[in-house]
Amino acid sequence: MTEQYVLDLQEIHAGEAGEAGEAGGAEFDRTAALVGGKAAGLGRLAGIEGVRVPGGFCVTTHAFRRVLAAAPSLGGLLDRLARLGPDDGEAVRALSAEIRRTVEETAVPDDVAARITRALARDGGSAAYAVRSSATAEDLPTASFAGQQDTYLNVVGTEAVLAHISRCWASLFTERAVVYRRRHGIDHRGVRMAVVVQRMVFPRAAGVLFTADPVTGDRRVATVEAAFGLGEALVSGAVNPDVFRVRDNEVVSETTGAKERAVHALPGGGVREEAVAAELRERPALTRAQAVRLVRLGRRIEERFGCPQDIEWCLADGEFQIVQSRPVTTLFPVPGETGDGTPGTPGTDGTDGTPGTPGTDGTDGTHRTHGTDGTNGTDGRGYRVYVSVGHQQMMTDPMKALGLSVWRLTAMVPMRVAGGRLFVDVTPRLASPASRGPLLDLMGRGDPLVRDALETVLAREGERVALAAPSSPAPGSTGAAPARAEAGPPPLETDPAVVAGLIARSEASVAALRREIRTKSGPELFDFLLTAFEEHKRVLGDPLSIRVIMAGMEATWWLNDKLAEWLGEKNAADTLTLSAPGNVTSEMGLALLDVADVIRPYPEVVAWLRDARDEDFPDGLAKVAGGPEAREALEGYLDRYGMRCVGEIDLTRPRWSERPTALVPVLLDHVRNFGPGAAARRFEEGRRAAREKEQDVLTRLRALPDGERRAAETKRMIDRVRTFIGYREYPKYGIVSRYFLYKQALLEEAGRLVRDGVLAAREDVYHLTFQEFADAVRTRRVEPGLVRRREEEFRSYRALTPPRVLTSDGECVTGEYRRDDVPDGALTGLPVSAGTVEGRARVVTDLAGAALEAGDILVTAYTDPSWSPLFVGIAGLVTEVGGLMTHGAVIAREYGLPAVVGVEGATRLIRDGQRIRVHGAGGYVEILG
Repeated sequence: MTEQYVLDLQEIHAGEAGEAGEAGGAEFDRTAALVGGKAAGLGRLAGIEGVRVPGGFCVTTHAFRRVLAAAPSLGGLLDRLARLGPDDGEAVRALSAEIRRTVEETAVPDDVAARITRALARDGGSAAYAVRSSATAEDLPTASFAGQQDTYLNVVGTEAVLAHISRCWASLFTERAVVYRRRHGIDHRGVRMAVVVQRMVFPRAAGVLFTADPVTGDRRVATVEAAFGLGEALVSGAVNPDVFRVRDNEVVSETTGAKERAVHALPGGGVREEAVAAELRERPALTRAQAVRLVRLGRRIEERFGCPQDIEWCLADGEFQIVQSRPVTTLFPVPGETGDGTPGTPGTDGTDGTPGTPGTDGTDGTHRTHGTDGTNGTDGRGYRVYVSVGHQQMMTDPMKALGLSVWRLTAMVPMRVAGGRLFVDVTPRLASPASRGPLLDLMGRGDPLVRDALETVLAREGERVALAAPSSPAPGSTGAAPARAEAGPPPLETDPAVVAGLIARSEASVAALRREIRTKSGPELFDFLLTAFEEHKRVLGDPLSIRVIMAGMEATWWLNDKLAEWLGEKNAADTLTLSAPGNVTSEMGLALLDVADVIRPYPEVVAWLRDARDEDFPDGLAKVAGGPEAREALEGYLDRYGMRCVGEIDLTRPRWSERPTALVPVLLDHVRNFGPGAAARRFEEGRRAAREKEQDVLTRLRALPDGERRAAETKRMIDRVRTFIGYREYPKYGIVSRYFLYKQALLEEAGRLVRDGVLAAREDVYHLTFQEFADAVRTRRVEPGLVRRREEEFRSYRALTPPRVLTSDGECVTGEYRRDDVPDGALTGLPVSAGTVEGRARVVTDLAGAALEAGDILVTAYTDPSWSPLFVGIAGLVTEVGGLMTHGAVIAREYGLPAVVGVEGATRLIRDGQRIRVHGAGGYVEILG
């Protein structure tokens, strides 16, 4: 095969068939390198029983390489293209056009043209063909490249076919294809173009079949789009197609589109858009029976390819012909459907969570494909419901393999991986009447959208949930704090010494870890870390620690519920918890104001920081007046908080100690926007406001019937919340402190692997699981291509939006607020910190790029503790993710910032610089203009 320039589609199937090829493995990859993704897929389709594929052949990438070699100027043009900046759109446009012209003007080599001519002669030389691009970076599991290269329909005659083959080669460098590759980090020089030449099909109808619902992700629901004539009218958006949704061999919904236009082939070649006869426009292009038959065919194709497919089809003479099938890359994966590089942990469903044998295509061997009869291949016992961990931890970005596996090894409950994110299986607790209520109550307190999503699943799939769960649900399987128990240990005494003791024990444990880990290296380090992870879980799961956290949360809930009932006051606890003592996250934000106080008197230090680009910039401070003092203050801050960073639950994220430039923009904002002593002033103002609120509430309560009793109960709860609520932030601080020590030790081992030539860079270990890393240290080798494959997977996961609730059918359930007390046009969210504020919205996606003025309202996707330094300089907060007790909400209340979280699409619907009004008690945001 490797010496040929032209291959029949049946030859492609024969070359890649067999166990490895049909599993989508290394043999298929080699085939795709020769004929491109589209042709490799067509070759596989041609080998599936019952699937009809139009006959034809492929002009291989060897021919394309010959053309490139015949145009020496292309090398320089590609070099120039690689050097262009990401925003240099005009230069990309001009250079891409020049490359296309060069390719099209390069003649097809004579021997290649002769072989193409012979292949065409088999059909008599005057047949009509579809000439279609088939790039090596096309129809990939992580990037489809749909529509990026060109296809030409109804091409008639040898000369026309040869000319259109050259145009397909040139289309590798359309502006849209170049931009797409740049966005996905694919080297232009590494991509090759093959060309498929297929017999033209003249269909009555054509369209697209998605074997999973492209909107909800539900793998049990297939979607068929159909229109009259060639599929080009549908793909180009010229018509509104008929849409059939099919589940379990039944059409569950049907929409007939107004198909006013259709694309038809012309007798002498080419195509033309024509009006559809009036009597046909409202008539379905397919019958329901045909739609079901097509879906059955699609399920057979999906079974062979091993993942949901986007299939282009034609209906001619009553038979379906398949002209393309590629992975649907926009679906959020289901746990077990993709490898994610993380072995399974024991599951709550009675299985041991061990993945299947890894497939050579990067899957973990556990993918459940749909049966060929149109069902999903599982009965109700396989149904699962998963809740996102990232939405609880305020980190919805994907995590790299090492970060995922370490979090799972240190987590208190089993977790599953999908799309680079973590999920917890809540099916057992959802199925049990005894645990369902507490679970929904807890979820609703934290994030009403999660509760609504779970209730939506229950209403629709309650029988399957009940059938799926074991008889005894696993305790604590939500991954969140435990629900309030009906009976348990007696209430904690409201004593600050309890908190102080817990913090002392945690600090002692971290100090012991710091001492011991320094003495470990090689395989011994990994054995030690497994023991350290158990200590990590012991500290995190300390029953007293959990009781303290719950005491603070329950006191908050009590105050809000009772004071709303007795005084008609919403969210009273927001003010009562201002400047609560012992909150390590709010202290971290205020401490950076103290660093700004040290820097502010020294203009040369401020100028030095404005120009800081190198992570070693603190060393250079000694050269300027005030530099030693500034460096001492900054290093003191990093000694205390330098283990923190954005997305800190991912061990692989750069910490502030490793990348101190991340703090510089916020530090300079503090220098500019605040005066000396701002930290102490703000803390004292908050404490005074809390005291005044306490006195106001107690006075008003005493004036009520039975007022003395109510006031006494409220006073006890106020004392309780102020004693315990600050500790809510400390366990996370302890986790991250330990994580930084793990990371430092692991990077030392990574450095040894680099020195031994096992890895190219230390950061390559981020794409290995903990066990794979340990194996590499022991064997001094890493599976070839593994790191690159994981990098590509991670890049693809960044484009996905994780759902709050995910089912094993692949359905992403978002939930709704279902409120009628929000003004028209306002954005609904969850009220987490009372007050109303109006100001300029600053939409910030990266803390390091923040540039805030006093009075700005921060709008972002999510905040974790690392964002707290920004909170001291803003007037309000809006996030897309969050709950009543997540870090952003807690710190917003600590600082007295009106805040609304859980606002779906906030960073998209609110433009940077717009004036908005945040209603912190009402839970909505108004866009003012």
